[in-house]
Amino acid sequence: MPLSPALGVEISAVDLCALDEAGFAEIRSLWNGANGLAVIRDQQLSPEAQTSFSRRFGPLFGEDDHFQNSVQPYLLPGHPTIYRVSNKKSAAGESMGRARAGSYWHSDVSFRAKPAMASLLHAIEVPEYGGDTLFASQIAAYAALSPAMQQLLAPLNAVHDFRVAAQTSGSYKTSDLDADDFDGTNRAEHPVVIAHPESGHSALFVNPGFTSHLSGFDPEESAALLDYLYRHITRVEFVYRHRWRAGDLVIWDNRATNHLAVQDYSADRYLHRSTVIAQPPARA
Repeated sequence: MPLSPALGVEISAVDLCALDEAGFAEIRSLWNGANGLAVIRDQQLSPEAQTSFSRRFGPLFGEDDHFQNSVQPYLLPGHPTIYRVSNKKSAAGESMGRARAGSYWHSDVSFRAKPAMASLLHAIEVPEYGGDTLFASQIAAYAALSPAMQQLLAPLNAVHDFRVAAQTSGSYKTSDLDADDFDGTNRAEHPVVIAHPESGHSALFVNPGFTSHLSGFDPEESAALLDYLYRHITRVEFVYRHRWRAGDLVIWDNRATNHLAVQDYSADRYLHRSTVIAQPPARA
């Protein structure tokens, strides 16, 4: 069932732990056909089962490449591919995950030469209300640009840098950060308009969370053009707002979407995220 005009499909009555290859191929086709967003309801996934299912999309951060150092404290002990997103604390008062994760528009790990492809977020405990996540289609956003703007953007590159979110988002404590987060590993240059390798669609690939500047432009020129793009890519007609239910597995394509976690809740929230590694984005 479609979730919005711009992106998203809801899938139900499926057990991902018992999915054969034909069933997985159908889910992947539906996901691509919905501009890279699928909501799969009523899943009871152990960390092992989530990791196993995620591997079907490709290699994983935590196995085939490492997360940046600031993420390491929030990985599930014994499960290096599972990043805990949570405001909960243990009986000893220790954080059970990263609170306020992703509270700004971004595409996961876009600051790496090989950024994130798919992110898979499994809701284990969610508030009765609040804690929604917004997803914006960068395929729909690109298609809505004028031909002249598409032509202007086609040859451009942008620099993505973890430092942007670390220093400006308000989402990171100084204690979260490590000097090695800024050693150059978490900084990369990508085309502004990329070709999605599976659907063939063109998509914008900038985001206010991690994009530092446009290559070759004066700072004021870069800021003016990026400001326009940031307002454009998050227009309401490109956005789906997901209200979480326990048991949801939401899969989004970071090559085709940006997302933002709404921080409007105080009740307990606990989710597991696994992240698939992409190839370097190719210019459209």
